[in-house]
Amino acid sequence: MSIIHKYWLREFIKFFLIVQVIVLCIFVFVDYLSNINKFLKFDFTLLNGFKYVFLKIPFMFVQLTPASVIIAVIVVFGLMNKNNEVIALKTSGISIYYLIKPCLYSGIFLGLLMFFLGEILVPVTMSKANYIKYSGFRNNTEAYTAKEDIWIKQENKIIHFKYFNPLDKTVSGISLTFFTDSFKIKKRIEAETGKFKNNMWYFSNILQQNFNEKSGKSKIKFHNEKSFKLNIKPHDLEKIIIKSNELSFIGLKAYIKKIEKQGYDATIYKVDFWGKTAFPFICVIMAILGAAIGMGLLVRQNISLGIGLGIGISFLYWIMYGFCMSLGYGKFLYPFVGAWTVNLFFICFSIIYLINVE
Repeated sequence: MSIIHKYWLREFIKFFLIVQVIVLCIFVFVDYLSNINKFLKFDFTLLNGFKYVFLKIPFMFVQLTPASVIIAVIVVFGLMNKNNEVIALKTSGISIYYLIKPCLYSGIFLGLLMFFLGEILVPVTMSKANYIKYSGFRNNTEAYTAKEDIWIKQENKIIHFKYFNPLDKTVSGISLTFFTDSFKIKKRIEAETGKFKNNMWYFSNILQQNFNEKSGKSKIKFHNEKSFKLNIKPHDLEKIIIKSNELSFIGLKAYIKKIEKQGYDATIYKVDFWGKTAFPFICVIMAILGAAIGMGLLVRQNISLGIGLGIGISFLYWIMYGFCMSLGYGKFLYPFVGAWTVNLFFICFSIIYLINVE
């Protein structure tokens, strides 16, 4: 490795760590304060509150890395540009493409680090954080979810949904078991599908079994559709279903195959699956963009404007990425296209920008 590349890497690591630590500290502070009312309401201890916030740090590290990359790259190249080091190197016959080699290697390394953190550490920590959140922030309702099975225990009944589709807010494979005060089965309802509207659940293809407490005999009735008032809404189910960030790349792929085999819609999970492959690649794109901005005329005149531009580009990426992922969730785009469209746009923009700087 050349002296120039060693110098660049040393400066990049320094500024990258500074930016990342500052942003993560702000996140911990803001996230704790934003949840403090819930912590007090549900008698959370100070230790459990901080444990919940700190368990989310690996996830936030992964999410914030691309922004930290572009800011650090802009600062390093911006300072070199401002001190005429870039001009001196170019007049010595060194091209921009040679200068950005360590920049590209850093982007690739951090992209791989993001992927492996998302594969190994993030699913574990986010699963624990969500468990603390959903087991602590509740009122007289216990919920358990294992993959697509959702079990909910309320005062006198147990509710089971085989699958919940957060896209259209429907449930499938429904089972309701009602109990008497002596914990004997009073009524059992099984339904094929259900939808929430007008503050009621409407189930279809229903088998209702009523039990006689004294004789133990039961009567069976069938209904095409019937409404039920349950103390649970779709947004409650969204909180307890398994999250894509709780699954590894391999685990999510296996989960998609499993729910598709059972005949359920896996569109959301397919989009998230391709998103896991697309998102780490943004580190390489941000590295190239940061290099192009840092070596441009704007940063040479005012480095703070370059940093602001880098932050603006990061926000723009997030907005476009979220929009395209939403189009994928809504089936307007194929899952792969929805996840990778923004990356393809930004990589083309980055290369053109860099060529113009050269």
